[in-house]
Amino acid sequence: MSSETEEQPTEEYEKGNSDPDKLVQCPFDKNHKIRVCRFPYHLMKCRKNHPKLASELKTCPFNARHLVHKHELAHHTQTCEDRISVDAEDAERKNGHCNWHVPVSTWVNSSATEDWDKEADEFPTPFVWGVNTVVTQTTVVRPTNSLGLNSRPPTTFPWPGYEA
Repeated sequence: MSSETEEQPTEEYEKGNSDPDKLVQCPFDKNHKIRVCRFPYHLMKCRKNHPKLASELKTCPFNARHLVHKHELAHHTQTCEDRISVDAEDAERKNGHCNWHVPVSTWVNSSATEDWDKEADEFPTPFVWGVNTVVTQTTVVRPTNSLGLNSRPPTTFPWPGYEA
């Protein structure tokens, strides 16, 4: 055997199912070989092109890329490689207790004397759209430039013959 054929399986093993350039076979048309990263889009397109076969195939509950015949779905769900075992979580439990712990809050209200009912207005002003009910404060007008209050804009333009 050549060294290239020996290295290929180890590379494929390292990348596993997460290799986006791995070619997979379309369940609707056996002549279609599609990269894994494009497979969901291809499935939608091929499902429309093959409506009869699409009605016979069911989607795996663990991986939407797995399409199997209706009568094979029960067997596939038991042997699916993407199946997550619920029993693994049960094996980690000891004496009915979980391994993880939810921390208890130690927050204490520092202002326990606060009473919102006493602070509430007895006769609040009603809201009216477009009317400002906030007490207006006197605003100080300040110049927006650094020329000062005594300066004024020019009365003529610097371009000869230009009139406004």
